[in-house]
Amino acid sequence: MSWIAINWSKTILRVGKIEYNVFGLENIDQKKIYFFAPNHESALDIPLVFAAFPMHVVSIAKIELSRIPIFGWSMLAGGHFFVDRANHNKAIQSLVKAKKSMLNNPRSIFLFPEGTRSKNGKVGKFKKGGILMAIDMELPIVPIGIIGTKKCQDEMRKGKKYGSIDLRIGSPISTKNQKKEGLIEFVDSIRNQVINLKGENVNN
Repeated sequence: MSWIAINWSKTILRVGKIEYNVFGLENIDQKKIYFFAPNHESALDIPLVFAAFPMHVVSIAKIELSRIPIFGWSMLAGGHFFVDRANHNKAIQSLVKAKKSMLNNPRSIFLFPEGTRSKNGKVGKFKKGGILMAIDMELPIVPIGIIGTKKCQDEMRKGKKYGSIDLRIGSPISTKNQKKEGLIEFVDSIRNQVINLKGENVNN
């Protein structure tokens, strides 16, 4: 199923004639598992992430995606996690189940900490839930900067071809000694690293 996700994503990008670059793959050990934290610009971010990593990576996605025929079913079969964002209690239960599942079948996870797509392409505020999950699992967090997917999608809607989109991988950040008391500052530091990877000004 991991192979399907990778090749499905590459096919989408190829059919859309979307060129992409991946930088910083040497920063991670493909035999280990991580918690990837990318910014979220557009729907193209999902296939870009899957196409970028030649390893077993699953997502934490909104539950609505699980209901999409074939696509949603393949995600369920591939061990992806779904969260009902409209129901806080169910969302917490889903994350608890995810933690148990990871013990039986370790794999890397990616989550958009912003929780939704950016309206202007700038990195929005990061939510604490996903980062807290990574801390609970003691997974190294890898900041990721995604660049150009919003502009690319906007140009495609106009029938125009865009240049290339980029995915930049930062260095893993250990969570083993991270205390929950300093969670807000820790989350902000990860967001700042994502902003730096995108080449934006942290103060903007």
